[in-house]
Amino acid sequence: MLLNVVVTGIGIISPLGHSFEELMDALLAGESGVRVVPELEKIGGLRSRLAARVEGIEPKQIPRKIRRSMSNMSIYAYLASQQALAMAAYPDELLSGGRTGVVVGSTLGSTETSEKFFADYFRDYSLERMKSGLFFQLMGHSCAANIAQSLGITGRVMAPSAACATSCQAIGYACEQIAFGRQDAILCGGADEFHPLTTATFDVMHAASTGFNQQPDASPRPFDHDRDGIVCGEGSGILLLEKKSLAEARGATILAEIIGFATTSDTSSIANPDVGAMHECMQLALEDAGMEPGELDYVNAHATGTRQGDLAEAEAICRLVGDRTPVSSLKGHLGHTMAASGAIELSASIGMMRRGELVATRNLQQIDEDCAGLLHLQQNRKLRPRVILKNNFAMGGINASVVIRSATHD
Repeated sequence: MLLNVVVTGIGIISPLGHSFEELMDALLAGESGVRVVPELEKIGGLRSRLAARVEGIEPKQIPRKIRRSMSNMSIYAYLASQQALAMAAYPDELLSGGRTGVVVGSTLGSTETSEKFFADYFRDYSLERMKSGLFFQLMGHSCAANIAQSLGITGRVMAPSAACATSCQAIGYACEQIAFGRQDAILCGGADEFHPLTTATFDVMHAASTGFNQQPDASPRPFDHDRDGIVCGEGSGILLLEKKSLAEARGATILAEIIGFATTSDTSSIANPDVGAMHECMQLALEDAGMEPGELDYVNAHATGTRQGDLAEAEAICRLVGDRTPVSSLKGHLGHTMAASGAIELSASIGMMRRGELVATRNLQQIDEDCAGLLHLQQNRKLRPRVILKNNFAMGGINASVVIRSATHD
């Protein structure tokens, strides 16, 4: 179908900067946001010591009246939303007209807030110290609700939650809302905050990186022979999508077009990825865009650095485009920012279009023979891609792919 949906604003809070431009500068320079996190050493049985944290955010820049219902993830999402609106020069009066919405998700509500509450509660099983704003930080749609409340947005609000695929789904669902005429513009994406429990979850499944605790910038290693798992991260990526004709009418700068989306459920396993399901999702996204695999100029892979996940995705992409289309993952730079990853990495893909340079997979030194057959980027490449496919594949069998096209394709 012809979607006629465009991106006019991008906001980023990430381990590699607090804006779209800072993110792109760091990615193109090959920087890593992964650090040793001393607090992980205090947790019994936890082997991984690495994370990609957001640093330097001052929550008090947000008025207390707004901030008191926000955990870190909502703070990240709010700040990124402000950036996206400012970049788009989106008129304030349109926010409250009912035609502007929010589709922003997270993996969970705030785990940090939940931990603090129960640590206090179990002291004497008393609720006397519980603050009234606690629930607003814990609820599953906390980020979306806080964005809408703080910015005065009165349109549709949705909060998808699909782990690693969350913000890729959010962008796709927002695009469909606009394409079907239900909204004129939507702030969409995802956010997550780091908590040791996230790393522990992957560690228990033997999917967290544990072999590079003394070399934090050497992990994760997507598609690499020596990859040993995920490095968890945090942050937020928010895009402002608009109906193309309305964006053009108000003279907005169009950054890219969203031209295809697919999300599918893989019922073969709740934990293990399936090559066929991944390939089908990508193929459906291309069909939605009216594109053939040969028209792709770049694939931004989900590739988190796990043994099984990278292998399955590499085979699925190889089935789709063979060795003709450049492929890379940004997890080696950013870690896995979880629910934010799709939006942050799609934003970076738009940045590659605009800057005319593809970002290589960091830490990909020796391509695993089981991940071979692709045109892996081990060095940045000067190329201005016209059409890009972005993948996100999550535990629970949730697959999502988005196709974007350069705003200057004509």
